[in-house]
Amino acid sequence: MNYSKAFVRWNWIALVFIYLIFVAGSLVRITGSGMGCPDWPKCFGEWIPPTEESSLPDNYKEVFSEKRKKKIEKFANLLESVGFRMEAMALRTDKTLLEEEDFNWRKTWTEYVNRLVGFVAGNMLLLAFLWMLVKFRNRKLLLIAGINLVLMVFQAWFGSIVVATNLVPWTITVHMFLGLLIVGIQLYIIRLISPSQQIKMSQSNLMMVLIWTVFLITAYQMFLGTQVREEIDTLVKQGYSREQWLATVGWPFYVHRSFSWLVLVLLGWMTWTNEKTTRYKPIRWVAGLLAAELITGILLAHVDMPAFVQTMHLIFASVMFGILTLLVFRSRLVTKITH
Repeated sequence: MNYSKAFVRWNWIALVFIYLIFVAGSLVRITGSGMGCPDWPKCFGEWIPPTEESSLPDNYKEVFSEKRKKKIEKFANLLESVGFRMEAMALRTDKTLLEEEDFNWRKTWTEYVNRLVGFVAGNMLLLAFLWMLVKFRNRKLLLIAGINLVLMVFQAWFGSIVVATNLVPWTITVHMFLGLLIVGIQLYIIRLISPSQQIKMSQSNLMMVLIWTVFLITAYQMFLGTQVREEIDTLVKQGYSREQWLATVGWPFYVHRSFSWLVLVLLGWMTWTNEKTTRYKPIRWVAGLLAAELITGILLAHVDMPAFVQTMHLIFASVMFGILTLLVFRSRLVTKITH
């Protein structure tokens, strides 16, 4: 089936907005704005948040703390019902989750913009799904797009859980990987509808193994990076200096650092093989992104975690993940044709 250029372009733009959620989320995190809005989907009970504390009631902290308490209890019940009893108990017994921050209009509006970006991305996926339903009616495409739309809605709901639990670290990790899953599915949709993505990639079995290996390690690296970031956030809150958290952060940091060199070696091998044979541009892009990723990683480890570099580190990693995902999709297609 041939899809219109406008439809293909719309899905590419939707992908850009999904990536902008990562950027906005990173800015929220590095500015400490995660609790800038104590409720969800509204912000301080309004669709457009306030700019001054004087517009809030005197007891606003107690009001939103009580609302959070009820939401935490519901989520703890859900966790307990599916077997996560320890996590449920940890939520119920951690009284720090009910502590409200003082109003700060900068943090409030940073978080609000993050939500607006997510709202736009979600509606772009909804319109794309309706477009498919009315114009193309491809069952496979509708099923995949429907799954991604449901995931986006679930991601928005889970964002409320992240807020309700006062940024409990493991919820942030789940939130990020739901985002990566949405990116992967959106890329698969683009793979199916975009003529530019139908080019067959001639490859050896070695190249296919390298692509899959680098893809899997990169995904694991992003998981470890999130763990490191969460541990550092906890240590900073406890008053540790950079020298202290480097000695305290634990094995995820060292595994994350060591795996970076493993990815470098494997991707170097993949790039060398590519330059000898097909000179495929996406592999060159991945190599360039990895170089940028390693540079920002070194800066994060040795230059006191500068905020801008944290955002760039996440952007490079997520874009690299996206290109590797497309390479994996293409390698699957070529394998089926070959056999």
